[in-house]
Amino acid sequence: MSSDLWRAPFRGTTPINATITIPGSKSVTNRALILASLATSPSRLIKPLRSRDTELMVKGLRSLGITIEESKNATGDEIWEITPGELFGPASIDVGNAGTVMRFLPPVAALARGLVNFDGDPRSHERPLAPVIKALETLGISVDHKNRYALPLTINGSGKVRGGVVEIDASASSQFVSALLLVGPAMKEGITVRHNGATLPSQPHIEMTLAMLKDFGADVSVTTHNEWRVAPSKLIGHDLVIEPDLSNAAPFMAAPMIVGGSVTIADWPVKTTQPGDQLQKIFAAMGANITRVSDGLKISGSGQIKGIDIDLHDVGELTPSIAAVAALANSPSYLRGIGHLRLHETDRLAALAREINSLGGNVVEEESALLIHPAPLHSGTFHTYDDHRLATAGAILGLAVNGIDVENIETTRKTLPDFVGLWSALLG
Repeated sequence: MSSDLWRAPFRGTTPINATITIPGSKSVTNRALILASLATSPSRLIKPLRSRDTELMVKGLRSLGITIEESKNATGDEIWEITPGELFGPASIDVGNAGTVMRFLPPVAALARGLVNFDGDPRSHERPLAPVIKALETLGISVDHKNRYALPLTINGSGKVRGGVVEIDASASSQFVSALLLVGPAMKEGITVRHNGATLPSQPHIEMTLAMLKDFGADVSVTTHNEWRVAPSKLIGHDLVIEPDLSNAAPFMAAPMIVGGSVTIADWPVKTTQPGDQLQKIFAAMGANITRVSDGLKISGSGQIKGIDIDLHDVGELTPSIAAVAALANSPSYLRGIGHLRLHETDRLAALAREINSLGGNVVEEESALLIHPAPLHSGTFHTYDDHRLATAGAILGLAVNGIDVENIETTRKTLPDFVGLWSALLG
């Protein structure tokens, strides 16, 4: 077995009983970093997520002139203190393969004075970025992208942006909308963003952006279902405790459904805008017993899983974990409305179908859906394509199928700093 293969722990039918603390939300952490950097006073992020995506965001903001100091409080919680400052180049920013970094930071760089270069992993050159680039050009920003409307690119900022109305097609990613709304308060006229595409995926992530803008003092309004307005306003820094990343809870919630027993996810928020909160209803429909307890959310299972017919358009990032659970169900599943996942870290629909089928599964790939029939699975290698959510899907399957080797498990560090350690703790 080569050094980049990780043997997924096999559990069979031995029940588990564990309490797990999930690290902070990547989506909340990276949005908070942007808003804190544009505020008029310092902010403190408490329990932020430290992962590859958030570290790239921190490094990018520091290169633009923002001061971010790291420390720990008396109880050992990590603290990041962000002190806003004038944004300036020249700077070179590595986005890795992080959607939030490659889409959120170019509008921030437009507010800087000077040249700011952006580049990233090879896959980042293929991921959609045109709506953000075209919107910036509409707002009068000079963007050198060699007529590719993709990475790599260079922004030549003047230190200010007038703002106004922009129309974009965000059908490939809701991040295009969030990227522009987040910098709206710093624009002279604010910004109005209109989505003119056919569909809009991951609506909960836009709601998260709007809620966090309001938390920092922005004047936000939703004029229609596909139009959002952020008025020019001064953001106020404050202390923010970062919620656990509920999407990253998916594999840990799936475990007792597969092998029996129960898992408690500590500190599950009572109210949240995170898409991962919908895992409660989704996994309950697939046979889990889910209850709120004093220290979090408890998921119990019997090892018997029901198939599900569901539109995952708004919560597409949950698809890999749901697909892995569905592959172990006792009836077919139909996961719909997820064509936009072809443009993520990899083509997730093609990858899931290919990898589950390589283990003996029966997954039919459609343009925007997966039809998953139950089938006996066998050992083999589960390739991840440098996609963190594919890696956790492989780990889920390994609970029930002995001998699954997950390629490049370290890609989980994109959003989970120590997935292997947490998985081992889960299984005792």
